[in-house]
Amino acid sequence: MNAPIFSNHGCRLNMYETEAMKELAGQSGLTDTVVVNTCAVTAEAVRKAKQDIRKLRRTHPQAKLIVTGCAAQTEPETFAQMSEVDVVLGNTEKMQPDTWAGLAGEYGTEPVQVDDIMSVTETAGHLIDGFGTRSRAYVQVQNGCDHRCTFCIIPFGRGNSRSVPAGVVVDQVKRLVDRGYAEIVLTGVDMTSWGADLPATPRLGDLVLRILKLVPDLPRLRISSIDSIEVDPALMQAIATEPRLMPHLHLSLQHGDDLILKRMKRRHLRDDAIRFTEEALRLRPEMTFGADIIAGFPTETEAHFENSLALVQDCNLTWLHVFPYSVRNGTPAARMPQVNGRAIKDRAARLRQAGERQVARHLAAQIGQTHSVLMERPTMGRTQQFAEVTFDHAQQEGQIISAEITSTSGTQLHGRAA
Repeated sequence: MNAPIFSNHGCRLNMYETEAMKELAGQSGLTDTVVVNTCAVTAEAVRKAKQDIRKLRRTHPQAKLIVTGCAAQTEPETFAQMSEVDVVLGNTEKMQPDTWAGLAGEYGTEPVQVDDIMSVTETAGHLIDGFGTRSRAYVQVQNGCDHRCTFCIIPFGRGNSRSVPAGVVVDQVKRLVDRGYAEIVLTGVDMTSWGADLPATPRLGDLVLRILKLVPDLPRLRISSIDSIEVDPALMQAIATEPRLMPHLHLSLQHGDDLILKRMKRRHLRDDAIRFTEEALRLRPEMTFGADIIAGFPTETEAHFENSLALVQDCNLTWLHVFPYSVRNGTPAARMPQVNGRAIKDRAARLRQAGERQVARHLAAQIGQTHSVLMERPTMGRTQQFAEVTFDHAQQEGQIISAEITSTSGTQLHGRAA
């Protein structure tokens, strides 16, 4: 091998940063290196990262193996003790050109380079102009989180919330549109906290409206996961008035029972989530929702769980991300009375089944409808609501076409170009 090999785990933000590291490694001249960008969201994510590290070491026995990402930030000693690992980098260090210059140079490199993430006050969103398919690019606008949900280790991997200034974001979006991208996705750890650390404390809705105003040639703008209780009036205005803002929101709900939400230290109650989705649908009837929901949080009874199950229909959720609860050492939830593992697995399966029914219902309702579809591959694209559409005949990648939906198959629609 010559060029570095990168293995990415976890969220869109990690994918974004992996692309940035590729550029930094290339600029430094680094060769014969394997980089694993880890995720810490669950214990299973850490286990999979370790498994990947061992596999990559067997495949590339002579390479320098570097581990970075949230798991490396939160438990560096775990990875430093692995015989397969040469260097452990923190989330701040991985985004610094000097780090990669040092790794590529002849002078010595510290085997563990992980500083206090809580002392970081800026984010590195300016390093690359997005990434993605030929049709869709992702732009980091925020990093870190100021909240302390009792189940979550991520603030200790990402640090406190930091925002990319609006002018920097707009300039990035303009460059990406000039390069032919038809859809931009704004991404971050806690998107609705964007702007709190900037002068005049703008809100996420202000950023969305500014992008749509200053980049009139942008066909589609999409927002990644948001916290519905923190949605500001300007974002609601954008939902109501801006057709270029895609009618698909992924919500960080986590649970449907008020007592469990309080024990999670969430900032919303069940009725708050329902009110938000009802209002968003009133403003934009074609809106669809995804959501993160945890099954088996400590102390969860069957009655608590039933409230989560009911929330799927009460909030008209379509695209579910179901997480079976797993203990993360160092979080308050790890010290709470735990739910039986078999019950957790069963509840997660029931939530997924509810999600599958919602997807089937949504897809069936699209038959006979005409949709605007962004082509990701010659025979596959996505609707504005993020449903996949397949075609018998190849279309031009990166183009937005009009298509009539003729049938469904599994989790996909089938369409005919108009």
